[in-house]
Amino acid sequence: MDRKNQSPQGQTAKVVVEFLEVAINCIVFLKGFYPSRAFERRRYMNVVVNKARHPQLANYIHSSIFALLPYIQKGLVERVVVIFYGQDQVPLEKFVFKLTIDQSYQSSVSEAELEFALRAFLVKLNAAGPIAKPLPSGANWEITAYFRELPSQENEGEQAKLWVPTDTKQWMQPSEITPIKSMDSNPLKVQLYMEHPTVTEQKV
Repeated sequence: MDRKNQSPQGQTAKVVVEFLEVAINCIVFLKGFYPSRAFERRRYMNVVVNKARHPQLANYIHSSIFALLPYIQKGLVERVVVIFYGQDQVPLEKFVFKLTIDQSYQSSVSEAELEFALRAFLVKLNAAGPIAKPLPSGANWEITAYFRELPSQENEGEQAKLWVPTDTKQWMQPSEITPIKSMDSNPLKVQLYMEHPTVTEQKV
């Protein structure tokens, strides 16, 4: 992928969406939502990862993340979240990627440094099994993006019409947070953490 003539924000956003696609594949595999045969082992950033081999699953993850590319580049996307639900559609667990791309950054971007920093997230995810709770039968999941400000149809054209408010149910109490990994490497900051409902909320 040619990034030579892109802005620092454009270069960084391309690295981020490629990373997010791989990371979300890892999360879905980690949760055991599909049989292991639905994935194949690949190497990315010199880390062994699991990638969806089922066309519909692979396309859902790819198209969802790459549709965010122009908005991540412009700093409009605050969080990309993988949400797992129970049968009642109340979230059971969230994997949250909190993103910040410095819009004032003008220096050249070292993609090797960015990729080295992001590589550590994949290593952490591969070892995150013990902190991820088993899913009950009938569970489902989705990818959701939270915007700092909504894309305007005036500036973004027809693409902006594709984004609609989510009907995700919210927890009544502040969630419990389990940090997984964070990085700060100009112009990119990323935090990855898990959110769970409190014990009290689970009993409601």
